[in-house]
Amino acid sequence: MPDIVIVAGPTAVGKSDVSILLARKTGGQIISADSVQVYRHMDIGSAKLPVSERGDIRHHLIDVLDPTEEFNVSVFQKLADEAVSEIRNDRALPIICGGTGFYIQALIKGTDFGEDEVDRTLRAELEEEAREKGAEYMEELVRKTDPEYAVRNHGNLKRMIRALEYHRLTGRNMSEKNEEESQRKPKYDAKYFVLTMPRDMLYERIDRRVDMMMEAGLLEEIRRLKEMGVKKEMTSMQALGYRQIYDHLDGLCDLETAVEEIKKQTRHFAKRQLTWFRREKDVIWLDSTEYDGKEAIADRMKEYIDGKV
Repeated sequence: MPDIVIVAGPTAVGKSDVSILLARKTGGQIISADSVQVYRHMDIGSAKLPVSERGDIRHHLIDVLDPTEEFNVSVFQKLADEAVSEIRNDRALPIICGGTGFYIQALIKGTDFGEDEVDRTLRAELEEEAREKGAEYMEELVRKTDPEYAVRNHGNLKRMIRALEYHRLTGRNMSEKNEEESQRKPKYDAKYFVLTMPRDMLYERIDRRVDMMMEAGLLEEIRRLKEMGVKKEMTSMQALGYRQIYDHLDGLCDLETAVEEIKKQTRHFAKRQLTWFRREKDVIWLDSTEYDGKEAIADRMKEYIDGKV
């Protein structure tokens, strides 16, 4: 048996349902590798499965932080390592489910995010510069020294600030650091699955899911978060869907424009996710359209885990 199993893939591909089926077949527990589901009160926009749909499968790293708290890869790594140990002590199989490839890579590799690469004063200065000059300006600064990283993380202001901070502290590019990390000997022996489907089908599912989120009350969810004191510049509100609706609530755009922007940015995000996973080694790709339902996908994964394939 592998140390851990990864069920990854682009947003809206159906990872959560498949991971639950797989957990039932293997005696597993699920660790969420999602940067939004970790937050309480952020249910609709994160596509968080209701407790009633999780069945008897224990889930970790869901609803463990308040939206005012910071969440990043080092926090994820610490919490996920603790969850892996707990699950293995239960003699169960840890199943990592999510689409944040950077988080998954950090967990597998055991990446060290040391304080020597963090300068709080410099970060505060960069954040102030971003507020004054805007996200596009910060991304252009990254593009001048690390165009590969800028393209791969387009629209992610937090990562642009981190890249600039790292470059000014070390003189090196974040792309170089990530490439070195990708070559590290793994901390965990992982069976790594990536779910996919034809792009036009995936984009249709994304658009439909955004519409369903709006019908389910995404606007009201974000309005409540704002009333709770969650600020737009906080980490939680940088998530897709949340920052666009927050802009609408601040009067920066109408609701129709915000919804269309969510769809567009989510499609772009899915494309970047797939690009990331293609760079990973020893990944098992499973096209969901080649299987007769999610149960069959989970059965195929179990065959790989059992060494029958």
